[in-house]
Amino acid sequence: MISSISWVPKGASKSVPSVADPPSKEEIEEIKKLALLEKSSDVEVEEGNEGMSEEGNEDMSDDDDVTGQGEDVERALGAASALGKGGSSVHDIADGLDELNMDDYDEEDDAIELFGSGIGDTYYPSNELDPYLKDKNDEDSEEIEDIMIKADDAVVVCVHNEDDVNHLLVCIVEDPDGDSNMYVHHEILIPAFPLCTAWLDCPIKGGEKGNFIAVGSMEPEIEIWDLDIIDEVQPSLTLGGIAETKTKKKGKKVKKSVTYKEDSHTGAVLALAWNKGFRNILASGSADKTVKIWDVSTGKCKLTMDHHTDKVQAVAWNHHEHEVLLSGSFDHTVVMRDGRVPSHSGFKWSVAADVERLAWNPHDQHLFVASLENGTVVGFDIRTATSNSSSDSKTFTIHAHDKAVCAISYNPLVPNLLATGSEDKMVKLWDLSNNQPSCIASQNRKAGSVFTVSFSEDSPFLLALAGSKGNLELWDTLSDAAVSKRYGKYARQNKAPAST
Repeated sequence: MISSISWVPKGASKSVPSVADPPSKEEIEEIKKLALLEKSSDVEVEEGNEGMSEEGNEDMSDDDDVTGQGEDVERALGAASALGKGGSSVHDIADGLDELNMDDYDEEDDAIELFGSGIGDTYYPSNELDPYLKDKNDEDSEEIEDIMIKADDAVVVCVHNEDDVNHLLVCIVEDPDGDSNMYVHHEILIPAFPLCTAWLDCPIKGGEKGNFIAVGSMEPEIEIWDLDIIDEVQPSLTLGGIAETKTKKKGKKVKKSVTYKEDSHTGAVLALAWNKGFRNILASGSADKTVKIWDVSTGKCKLTMDHHTDKVQAVAWNHHEHEVLLSGSFDHTVVMRDGRVPSHSGFKWSVAADVERLAWNPHDQHLFVASLENGTVVGFDIRTATSNSSSDSKTFTIHAHDKAVCAISYNPLVPNLLATGSEDKMVKLWDLSNNQPSCIASQNRKAGSVFTVSFSEDSPFLLALAGSKGNLELWDTLSDAAVSKRYGKYARQNKAPAST
């Protein structure tokens, strides 16, 4: 399945991505040690669950603590896989890492035989005439061409799960405004089941801008990966997470205790939103009922908000007032908070079901929509907000789908054009003009239950969508006659050359 999609703005990606450096000797030894510790921990837990021998059962007064670093071991497995070892046992990992022979890496014989036989006796007056060097240069050029991202290419990233393997897929869309062709450029193995993503350009590694993707998962941490590096095995930054896991045995009972990193979420991370106005700021919503504001430049949590009483599955920053944040929860409320007034409890709207997604209207700073688990989409105007808003304050309600509306996306070019995707497998386009919504197109794009939809900023009529079948689909919405008739003028204006 694919649970989340994020477009990368044109020009943000390096034309030729870098290839990750191999792990150092110290990193390899640490990975092997952690893998052995995890194996030992698993054996101890199995023994505790299955019972001890008669001799062991005679004396169970002492507690036996085993500490495991689950998060780090998952990274060890990922590193081993990236190095070509598909197995998951501790021996597979150790053998795979030993194959690198890092101890002797710098001691290989690099001497040149000056007075030898064979090709060493052949002299070429220039490198261009040397067939061995020429072939090598050709191979290098072909490799660079294979990984090059062209200026006109669109880049879209999705998180994919299949057979308990989790990946970030970095996909290239060639000719996105024409007969588009899409392929996977590179993929990144990630340790936990992914749930949400947010692209960001905060220069975590220095410079003016970066090209990163934040990933929320079933774990209580947020991983931030560098999309300009191929074959990377570790994130550039991790926000929160588990510091330590202890397994305690007493008799046949086995208990686990978890210690979290400072200010970490303590449940799955269900929602992420990057702040385009303050590029170092990232918001997250979690199953632990909290909303957190992170400073990715320092890796620290700046603020934790607990205004919800159930899981927080949606967060969204206002496009115009960058301090204003929406959050939506399973407690059937949407809350708006203003970072300029942190002491204010915010404004609240009640809805009829669990909140699935939130989206601000990019063309009007006062309007937003919420999609719900009961198949409806509701619209709001924040100018009518009070501290105790009720469900009667909605500007409209659409009975959009037969099942949960898991995904919504405003068109960045056309005012009041909204895409919705649902567990009923349908993707629909809506005209929300004058708060009188009308459906103008509806398709089953063969993605299964639709979990994510997203219009491209650079090619505004190109809609990416995906869901339970695990296929990333592209819909050129202008190919629909009703869409082309109503909004074709916007497409023509968007392609028109700027006047000089």
